[in-house]
Amino acid sequence: MQRLLLVDDHLVVRAGLRMLLESDDDLEVVDEAGDLADAVFQARRHKPDMILLDVRLPDGDGVEAIGRLRAEAPESRVLILSMEDDPHHVRQAFANGANGYILKEAAETDLLQAVHEILAGGRYLHPELGARVMQADMAEREKADADPLSEREHEVLRLLARGHTNQEIAKMLYISVRTAETHRAHIMQKLRLRSRAELVSYALENGMLDSSDETG
Repeated sequence: MQRLLLVDDHLVVRAGLRMLLESDDDLEVVDEAGDLADAVFQARRHKPDMILLDVRLPDGDGVEAIGRLRAEAPESRVLILSMEDDPHHVRQAFANGANGYILKEAAETDLLQAVHEILAGGRYLHPELGARVMQADMAEREKADADPLSEREHEVLRLLARGHTNQEIAKMLYISVRTAETHRAHIMQKLRLRSRAELVSYALENGMLDSSDETG
Protein backbone atom coordinates (compact mmCIF):
# COMPACT_ATOMS: atom_id res chain seq x y z
CA MET A 1 0.00 0.00 0.00
CA GLN A 2 1.44 3.36 -1.06
CA ARG A 3 0.93 6.19 1.45
CA LEU A 4 0.10 9.70 0.20
CA LEU A 5 -0.04 13.16 1.75
CA LEU A 6 -2.36 15.77 0.18
CA VAL A 7 -1.37 19.43 0.41
CA ASP A 8 -3.93 21.94 -0.86
CA ASP A 9 -5.60 24.91 0.80
CA HIS A 10 -9.06 24.04 -0.56
CA LEU A 11 -10.95 21.48 1.50
CA VAL A 12 -13.24 20.57 -1.40
CA VAL A 13 -10.26 19.89 -3.66
CA ARG A 14 -8.65 17.69 -1.02
CA ALA A 15 -11.88 15.76 -0.55
CA GLY A 16 -12.15 15.12 -4.29
CA LEU A 17 -8.53 14.03 -4.53
CA ARG A 18 -8.86 11.70 -1.55
CA MET A 19 -11.93 10.05 -3.06
CA LEU A 20 -10.18 9.58 -6.42
CA LEU A 21 -6.91 8.28 -4.99
CA GLU A 22 -8.49 5.91 -2.51
CA SER A 23 -10.61 4.40 -5.28
CA ASP A 24 -7.33 2.70 -6.18
CA ASP A 25 -6.72 -0.25 -3.87
CA ASP A 26 -2.97 0.37 -3.89
CA LEU A 27 -3.21 3.94 -2.60
CA GLU A 28 -3.93 5.33 0.87
CA VAL A 29 -4.16 9.00 1.86
CA VAL A 30 -2.57 9.10 5.30
CA ASP A 31 -3.21 12.79 5.95
CA GLU A 32 -4.01 16.21 4.52
CA ALA A 33 -2.57 19.69 4.99
CA GLY A 34 -3.97 23.08 4.07
CA ASP A 35 -0.74 25.10 4.32
CA LEU A 36 3.01 24.64 4.19
CA ALA A 37 3.59 24.69 7.93
CA ASP A 38 1.18 21.79 8.41
CA ALA A 39 2.59 20.03 5.35
CA VAL A 40 6.09 20.09 6.83
CA PHE A 41 4.74 18.72 10.12
CA GLN A 42 2.76 15.95 8.40
CA ALA A 43 5.73 15.03 6.18
CA ARG A 44 7.89 14.65 9.29
CA ARG A 45 5.20 12.64 11.05
CA HIS A 46 4.18 10.24 8.30
CA LYS A 47 7.18 10.03 5.95
CA PRO A 48 4.73 9.37 3.06
CA ASP A 49 5.68 7.66 -0.18
CA MET A 50 4.35 10.65 -2.10
CA ILE A 51 3.36 14.25 -1.43
CA LEU A 52 0.78 15.76 -3.78
CA LEU A 53 1.58 19.45 -3.50
CA ASP A 54 -0.33 22.53 -4.60
CA VAL A 55 1.73 25.53 -5.73
CA ARG A 56 -0.25 28.40 -4.24
CA LEU A 57 -0.66 28.06 -0.49
CA PRO A 58 -1.59 30.64 2.17
CA ASP A 59 1.87 30.72 3.75
CA GLY A 60 4.13 30.34 0.72
CA ASP A 61 4.97 28.80 -2.62
CA GLY A 62 4.84 25.02 -2.82
CA VAL A 63 7.59 24.83 -5.43
CA GLU A 64 9.98 26.77 -3.19
CA ALA A 65 9.07 24.52 -0.25
CA ILE A 66 9.98 21.21 -1.92
CA GLY A 67 13.39 21.25 -0.27
CA ARG A 68 11.87 21.74 3.20
CA LEU A 69 9.49 18.84 2.67
CA ARG A 70 12.25 16.61 1.36
CA ALA A 71 14.36 17.43 4.40
CA GLU A 72 11.61 15.98 6.61
CA ALA A 73 10.83 13.02 4.35
CA PRO A 74 13.84 12.32 2.08
CA GLU A 75 12.27 9.27 0.43
CA SER A 76 9.00 10.99 -0.46
CA ARG A 77 8.24 11.56 -4.11
CA VAL A 78 6.68 14.95 -4.96
CA LEU A 79 3.94 15.54 -7.52
CA ILE A 80 3.02 19.17 -8.14
CA LEU A 81 -0.70 19.82 -8.66
CA SER A 82 -1.26 23.26 -10.08
CA MET A 83 -3.30 25.64 -12.19
CA GLU A 84 -0.02 27.20 -13.38
CA ASP A 85 0.95 26.14 -16.91
CA ASP A 86 3.84 28.60 -17.34
CA PRO A 87 6.81 26.61 -18.73
CA HIS A 88 9.20 28.57 -16.49
CA HIS A 89 7.23 27.48 -13.44
CA VAL A 90 7.31 23.85 -14.59
CA ARG A 91 11.09 23.94 -15.10
CA GLN A 92 11.54 25.52 -11.68
CA ALA A 93 9.51 22.77 -10.04
CA PHE A 94 11.71 20.03 -11.50
CA ALA A 95 14.85 22.00 -10.70
CA ASN A 96 13.72 22.18 -7.06
CA GLY A 97 13.27 18.42 -6.88
CA ALA A 98 9.72 17.64 -8.04
CA ASN A 99 9.19 14.23 -9.63
CA GLY A 100 6.13 15.25 -11.60
CA TYR A 101 3.92 18.17 -12.58
CA ILE A 102 0.27 17.94 -13.55
CA LEU A 103 -2.47 20.51 -14.02
CA LYS A 104 -5.53 20.38 -11.80
CA GLU A 105 -7.69 20.35 -14.92
CA ALA A 106 -6.19 17.02 -16.02
CA ALA A 107 -8.42 13.98 -16.33
CA GLU A 108 -8.70 11.62 -13.38
CA THR A 109 -6.99 8.85 -15.34
CA ASP A 110 -4.04 11.16 -16.03
CA LEU A 111 -3.63 11.89 -12.33
CA LEU A 112 -3.66 8.22 -11.38
CA GLN A 113 -1.20 7.47 -14.17
CA ALA A 114 1.09 10.23 -12.90
CA VAL A 115 0.94 8.92 -9.34
CA HIS A 116 1.77 5.35 -10.34
CA GLU A 117 4.56 6.34 -12.73
CA ILE A 118 6.24 8.45 -10.08
CA LEU A 119 5.82 5.85 -7.34
CA ALA A 120 7.44 3.34 -9.70
CA GLY A 121 10.52 5.56 -9.82
CA GLY A 122 9.76 7.58 -12.93
CA ARG A 123 8.96 11.20 -13.67
CA TYR A 124 5.74 12.60 -15.08
CA LEU A 125 4.82 15.61 -17.16
CA HIS A 126 1.53 15.63 -19.05
CA PRO A 127 2.21 15.47 -22.82
CA GLU A 128 0.39 18.74 -23.59
CA LEU A 129 2.28 20.57 -20.88
CA GLY A 130 5.51 18.94 -21.98
CA ALA A 131 4.91 20.22 -25.51
CA ARG A 132 4.50 23.77 -24.19
CA VAL A 133 7.77 23.48 -22.27
CA MET A 134 9.57 22.22 -25.38
CA GLN A 135 8.16 25.05 -27.48
CA ALA A 136 9.28 27.59 -24.89
CA ASP A 137 12.75 26.02 -24.76
CA MET A 138 13.03 26.16 -28.56
CA ALA A 139 11.96 29.80 -28.60
CA GLU A 140 14.58 30.66 -25.98
CA ARG A 141 17.29 28.79 -27.88
CA GLU A 142 16.35 30.60 -31.11
CA LYS A 143 16.49 33.92 -29.28
CA ALA A 144 19.89 33.03 -27.83
CA ASP A 145 21.17 32.02 -31.28
CA ALA A 146 19.95 35.29 -32.77
CA ASP A 147 21.42 37.36 -29.93
CA PRO A 148 24.07 35.45 -27.99
CA LEU A 149 24.98 38.29 -25.64
CA SER A 150 23.81 38.56 -22.04
CA GLU A 151 22.27 41.76 -20.70
CA ARG A 152 25.54 42.74 -19.02
CA GLU A 153 27.47 42.04 -22.23
CA HIS A 154 25.09 44.37 -24.07
CA GLU A 155 25.93 47.10 -21.54
CA VAL A 156 29.66 46.54 -22.00
CA LEU A 157 29.28 46.48 -25.79
CA ARG A 158 27.52 49.85 -25.82
CA LEU A 159 30.21 51.42 -23.67
CA LEU A 160 33.02 49.90 -25.73
CA ALA A 161 31.39 51.16 -28.92
CA ARG A 162 31.28 54.65 -27.41
CA GLY A 163 35.02 54.54 -26.89
CA HIS A 164 35.26 53.84 -23.16
CA THR A 165 38.27 51.93 -21.86
CA ASN A 166 38.07 48.77 -19.76
CA GLN A 167 38.99 50.83 -16.69
CA GLU A 168 36.20 53.34 -17.36
CA ILE A 169 33.67 50.57 -17.98
CA ALA A 170 34.67 48.83 -14.74
CA LYS A 171 34.07 52.04 -12.80
CA MET A 172 30.76 52.80 -14.52
CA LEU A 173 29.35 49.29 -14.00
CA TYR A 174 30.87 48.73 -10.53
CA ILE A 175 32.83 45.70 -11.68
CA SER A 176 36.54 44.85 -11.65
CA VAL A 177 38.79 45.69 -14.58
CA ARG A 178 39.45 41.97 -15.05
CA THR A 179 35.69 41.33 -15.30
CA ALA A 180 35.35 44.12 -17.86
CA GLU A 181 38.20 42.59 -19.86
CA THR A 182 36.54 39.16 -19.69
CA HIS A 183 33.23 40.60 -20.92
CA ARG A 184 35.04 42.29 -23.80
CA ALA A 185 36.78 39.05 -24.78
CA HIS A 186 33.50 37.11 -24.66
CA ILE A 187 31.73 39.73 -26.78
CA MET A 188 34.41 39.67 -29.44
CA GLN A 189 34.42 35.86 -29.46
CA LYS A 190 30.64 35.42 -29.57
CA LEU A 191 30.17 37.98 -32.31
CA ARG A 192 33.35 36.94 -34.19
CA LEU A 193 34.64 40.50 -34.19
CA ARG A 194 38.31 41.38 -34.63
CA SER A 195 38.49 45.12 -33.94
CA ARG A 196 36.72 47.98 -32.20
CA ALA A 197 35.73 49.33 -35.61
CA GLU A 198 33.83 46.11 -36.28
CA LEU A 199 32.36 46.31 -32.80
CA VAL A 200 31.09 49.85 -33.44
CA SER A 201 29.67 48.78 -36.79
CA TYR A 202 27.83 45.88 -35.13
CA ALA A 203 26.37 48.16 -32.46
CA LEU A 204 25.13 50.61 -35.09
CA GLU A 205 23.65 47.92 -37.34
CA ASN A 206 21.72 46.46 -34.40
CA GLY A 207 20.27 49.75 -33.19
CA MET A 208 22.39 49.86 -30.04
CA LEU A 209 23.87 53.27 -30.81
CA ASP A 210 22.95 56.47 -32.61
CA SER A 211 25.24 57.61 -35.40
CA SER A 212 26.35 60.46 -33.14
CA ASP A 213 27.74 57.89 -30.68
CA GLU A 214 30.27 56.52 -33.18
CA THR A 215 33.79 57.44 -32.18
CA GLY A 216 35.58 56.31 -35.30
